[in-house]
Amino acid sequence: MAKTYEPIATTTGTGSAGDITFSSIPTTYTDLVLVANIFTTANANEVMRLNGDTGNNYSTTSFYGDGTSALSSRASNNNVMIFQNEVFSASSVSALTVFNIMNYANTTIYKTVINRSNQANRAAETHVSLWRNTAAITSITISGATFTTDAKFTLYGIKAA
Repeated sequence: MAKTYEPIATTTGTGSAGDITFSSIPTTYTDLVLVANIFTTANANEVMRLNGDTGNNYSTTSFYGDGTSALSSRASNNNVMIFQNEVFSASSVSALTVFNIMNYANTTIYKTVINRSNQANRAAETHVSLWRNTAAITSITISGATFTTDAKFTLYGIKAA
């Protein structure tokens, strides 16, 4: 079987306020996968920006369920991509989040990001986001929380099979 996932970079939280940034992402893959084991110091809305874009170019549809209730929401024309609700983030429990970033290097289409997050014994959520920009993604910034030193983020490039 061909090896299709290739690690690009790994980083950890610092325990201080600050962003997690992957920069100089090569455009030699078909897709990207970002795997994040998230620990934060307090509840927060974790968000993502692509290529440092702070314009109102992001839309997100969200789904959340905890075994008792289910919620959905939609946000358009945001200046960030929401990927984890504050109700879901807590320092005492790890949140495993996987982002699939399709066709990230294609310069003729808008970019789609699908992410799934879950915490054992708490809840699960999915977000489908659109970045209305045709530029190739060369940097990813995650912010909105103080990530502890236990938080780990790994970016993979997906080779064509």
